[in-house]
Amino acid sequence: MERIAKRGARARIAVTAAAAAVAGTVWGVATLASPAHGPGDGHDHQNVSRQKDSPGGNSPGGDSPGGGAQDPADAAGRPGAGDAKPGGVPDTIAHASEAGGDAVNITIDDGPDPTWTPKVLEVLRKHGVKATFCMIGPQAKAHPGVVKQVVADGNRLCDHTMDHDIGMAKKAVEYQKQQILDAKKLIEDAAGGGAKVEYYRAPGGAFTPESRALAAAAGMRPLGWNVDTKDFKKPGTAAIVNAVKQELRSGPTVLFHDGGGNRAQTVEALDEVLSWLEEQGRPTGFPVRTAP
Repeated sequence: MERIAKRGARARIAVTAAAAAVAGTVWGVATLASPAHGPGDGHDHQNVSRQKDSPGGNSPGGDSPGGGAQDPADAAGRPGAGDAKPGGVPDTIAHASEAGGDAVNITIDDGPDPTWTPKVLEVLRKHGVKATFCMIGPQAKAHPGVVKQVVADGNRLCDHTMDHDIGMAKKAVEYQKQQILDAKKLIEDAAGGGAKVEYYRAPGGAFTPESRALAAAAGMRPLGWNVDTKDFKKPGTAAIVNAVKQELRSGPTVLFHDGGGNRAQTVEALDEVLSWLEEQGRPTGFPVRTAP
């Protein structure tokens, strides 16, 4: 009887250990299978865009490697996190203005559009302002004349990928590479004349260490934003203007859109914002590209 009891006890211990092992395995698989990035970790549209550069603030070359808005993975020291060769393009996300001081960077996304981009250009000319246009590759290919006019007016070009896939941060590096580099080529081909794409902006602000490193290696500074006007939602001209006035304290780079639908509100708001900036004595400039 004693031997039987001991065998029963050993069997119960074995079953318990096996159950614990299975539970541990299930937990581990669930952990590996869970999304690598979630709201609030730096890939969220708002969190990526609103963080400010530090320590350099809004000064030429003020973005220090490792400072400002960046992927959480950077803290773990993954390859490509904030590194740049001397004189090269850093892969940290730029927000500051080359013009320094109180300068504001105007950035325009999701074009070019044959109807609305020319209207945006007209407003910029009216105020003597240059902007950075973040273009979708196929859109640039479809409207090369508009791209050429953007460049002829002295504005800068930014790569906004092939398909504006806001989920690309969770996809394979090879896919990210195709989205970024194919778009760059299409935009530069459309621009002609040796024009270069100088920035890369991830759709929805979904940067990854890999996508930033790819962009920087291709000569494009990752570009964030500080003020999201929400103009893509068409909230009304007044709401767009007020967003700029209220949020500009967060940093100098403002996000507008010339693609993705009717942008009449954006055109009107941009005109009002530029007039307000003139009244405030605030100049405009381009986002920083290189290290100090």
